Amino acid sequence: MPEGHTIHRLAADHNAAFAGRTVRVGSPQGKFSDSAALLDRQVLDGAEAHGKHLFLGFAELGWIHIHLGLFGKYTWGTGHAPPPTDTVRLRLANTTSYADLRGPTTCALITDAEKQAIHDRLGPDPLREGDDPDRAWRRLSRSRTSIAALLMDQKVVAGVGNVYRAEVLFRHGIDPYRAGRDLTRAEWDAMWADLVLLMREGVRNNRIDTVRPEHTPEAMGRPPRVDDHGGEVYVYRRTGLPCHICSTEVRIAEHAARNLFWCPRCQPA
Repeated sequence: MPEGHTIHRLAADHNAAFAGRTVRVGSPQGKFSDSAALLDRQVLDGAEAHGKHLFLGFAELGWIHIHLGLFGKYTWGTGHAPPPTDTVRLRLANTTSYADLRGPTTCALITDAEKQAIHDRLGPDPLREGDDPDRAWRRLSRSRTSIAALLMDQKVVAGVGNVYRAEVLFRHGIDPYRAGRDLTRAEWDAMWADLVLLMREGVRNNRIDTVRPEHTPEAMGRPPRVDDHGGEVYVYRRTGLPCHICSTEVRIAEHAARNLFWCPRCQPA
């Protein structure tokens, strides 16, 4: 499932290609056809993201709410849009660009009130200007649940997925099994600031890189990472490989229904 930086990148891409302009809206697959007919040839006011949720605004007509889930993906193009395939749930197009959405978990036209209800149930997002890490801290600091599970709970922190979870815990030397209430406020503030930095870089570069300059392949004289997810990381999907810092084998375990990666020496219990 895409992490929050991908959704914020998609919001920026929609704004660059379509915001403030009339768009053609279609649903070749047919599952969004009634709403598409209502929105077709209207002006897209703008796009925004919160965590893993994307919102496309059409003034008084409402918002297209999109959640990619595990299988949703976008195809982008410039110039005249080719004939769409019948797997396209949503197509947006103008004279210069088009975007095709396939396989999302959610693609629905919602009201302002329904959109606000989604925001209300989500935690603060490190990429949303003005979101307050205190909201997350209030929940973390009272919880017996592991910090690894809490970071993946979108009601606590929105947008953090398995990669950022593993990497920010490693970067701060925190045992993923430590209870939220055993975290110090200074540790949480440092982790939040790091997430803001790392995820902004993710939006800018359209990939996740989490290693510090002194641990890059060039600095360490090691081969670059080869992985479908791309980017240089410390522990994510590096099971059995030596830690870049201490050479201990990176471990994996299933935790809260997801694979958890960590270094037992750099992140001691």
